[in-house]
Amino acid sequence: MTLSSMSEKPVGVIGAGNFGTVIANILALNRKVLLYARDPLVADHINHKRENRGYIIHEHVEATNDLAKLATACDVIFPMVPSPHFRTMMKQLSPNLHPYHILIHGTKGFDISLPPGETIESIPKLTRQQVKTMSEVIQEESVVVRVGCLAGPNLAKELAQRQPGATVVASHFNEVIQIGKRLLRNDRFQVYENNDIVGVEIAGVLKNIIAIASGALSGLGYGENAKGLLISRGAVEMVYLGRALGGDLKAFLGVAGIGDLVTTCNSPMSRNFTVGYRLAKGEKLDTILADMAEVAEGINTVRIAKKCADHYKIRALITDRLYRVLFEGMTVEEALEFLMRYPLNVDIDFI
Repeated sequence: MTLSSMSEKPVGVIGAGNFGTVIANILALNRKVLLYARDPLVADHINHKRENRGYIIHEHVEATNDLAKLATACDVIFPMVPSPHFRTMMKQLSPNLHPYHILIHGTKGFDISLPPGETIESIPKLTRQQVKTMSEVIQEESVVVRVGCLAGPNLAKELAQRQPGATVVASHFNEVIQIGKRLLRNDRFQVYENNDIVGVEIAGVLKNIIAIASGALSGLGYGENAKGLLISRGAVEMVYLGRALGGDLKAFLGVAGIGDLVTTCNSPMSRNFTVGYRLAKGEKLDTILADMAEVAEGINTVRIAKKCADHYKIRALITDRLYRVLFEGMTVEEALEFLMRYPLNVDIDFI
């Protein structure tokens, strides 16, 4: 596929949540866009009211409830679906996909495969074979070869306001990166490239753990010194865990790693930050989740990362304590007290 032939076709976006809607609007600056909404009422609302989730919809965006129509019309598709629903969506989309399609996803979560009868709660440890990134799910469920990932400090509200921002398009295929850059880049949105798609995906997922912890620190009323300590130690933990799961160090030090980590750890607009903040204020996890409009990916990621760390014998203190806060009744104060007492002498020992 050449860039010139591609320009005649619309681009597809699957998922009309906050991020999917904003990405559709960004793509619409350069191309006609088909935006898939699972709920037909949402698709009708977008098309008739030209609004979704408080965002004005660009005139070049058309909403649809028909995955087959989207796949037939679009050679390039951006799936923006939460990880718990991603594999199901791919199974529905797959019969309409061909090897010429390009998929660039923007989902920051893991997919796990468990033995029959097991659940994430019941299984004690997880190996890398049981934990899949979204690019791996795409390849397992479809004939698509050219896969990419969109990652970075991409808070939807700021992007919608056309504030300066950047993202990374990662892929093993340079063609996918160049097409992604051409479609997404504009005067307020810079696009970087990376060939380590798995590392970029893992960095984008693991940073959500540290974001929850950062929200908890803010909820307890602690200041910038504590947050600086958390972010730096969190980055080290991301590298340890990320390398065990097959990512390269460079991915964690770039825009999709440190860049995304710093942004999410400092933003009340982040769902994961909000979960941590409300936990520290004494709310129960069930209550917090019940009134959140969208998935906070970090909660499931804590579960998965803890069990991977146990299997690979990685020292992941923040992840471990957060797991205990979320699922075993430990208070945020107790977790923080443990982390401050734990003897760590070496600052950086992975370079």
